Amino acid sequence: MYFYGAKVMILNRKFLKFEIDLDFVLIAITTPLKDYRICYVVNKSLNFNFTRIPDLAVDFQQNGSLAFFSFYSFYPEDTKNEFYFIANKGTEGHLIPELRSADYFLLIKNHVAETEADALVYSLNKLTEIVAAVKIDPKKIKSRENLLF
Repeated sequence: MYFYGAKVMILNRKFLKFEIDLDFVLIAITTPLKDYRICYVVNKSLNFNFTRIPDLAVDFQQNGSLAFFSFYSFYPEDTKNEFYFIANKGTEGHLIPELRSADYFLLIKNHVAETEADALVYSLNKLTEIVAAVKIDPKKIKSRENLLF
């Protein structure tokens, strides 16, 4: 095909676009307490039942050296939700480096109504042991892949 004397090549290209499924609610928590103490407070005050599970292992450099973060889970029987309490500071740095001020993350998988998430944030902020609890949009975090497990 020629266009004004120039040769134009038409290429048939297909692009595969990969989008990460971020179907979870993320709440950043700031507190001076250790992980086991803040989980105890949340369990007692908000009727959760977080239990310690093996540390979350994340490969930051893709070279096999893992960073470990304390990790708690809670699976309520009356819902299909999965609650995870994860430390932001681990053995090799921060899980989410752009949110260094957050000490922990509360990650809720599966469907959670917006009003329920807002009520949970409100309840967390009422606890005197928590300095701040803020809902974060996972799509705006650069290192969101670290939260996929």
